[in-house]
Amino acid sequence: MKIVMPTDRRVSRVAALIKREVSQILMQEVKDDRVGSGMVSITDVNVAGDLQHVKIFVSIYGTEEARKETMEGLRAATGYIRSSLGQRVRLRRTPEVIFFEDRSLERGDKMLSLLNRISENSKPDEDPLPRSESSDQHIPDNSQPE
Repeated sequence: MKIVMPTDRRVSRVAALIKREVSQILMQEVKDDRVGSGMVSITDVNVAGDLQHVKIFVSIYGTEEARKETMEGLRAATGYIRSSLGQRVRLRRTPEVIFFEDRSLERGDKMLSLLNRISENSKPDEDPLPRSESSDQHIPDNSQPE
């Protein structure tokens, strides 16, 4: 018996399909109020090479308490989401689904606000890169032979 591993292209196509289907399941089918307490969006889906395990990264907008409740709701609904995914996606075996909270958007937002504060604190009169006197001099072009 020969074991055939899926190609990287197929794995990425399956990941995109799972991302789309789980997004629809979360919006339309999951009735758990905890999932709706924070605004949930799927940021990334990692599918194992053998298509047996799926890590779904979600970004949750809301308070810390709402995030915690939403993650609890997602973990409680994992079985339902997996069975619904199995009905929608034709794979030999429905992969195990694990949800992870993705805080990269929050960290990026924090970095942007820090950069904005730094730029506001710098004086507009200051030139960030002082020019030296030698940079004003003309440099002859020696690219052509004489």
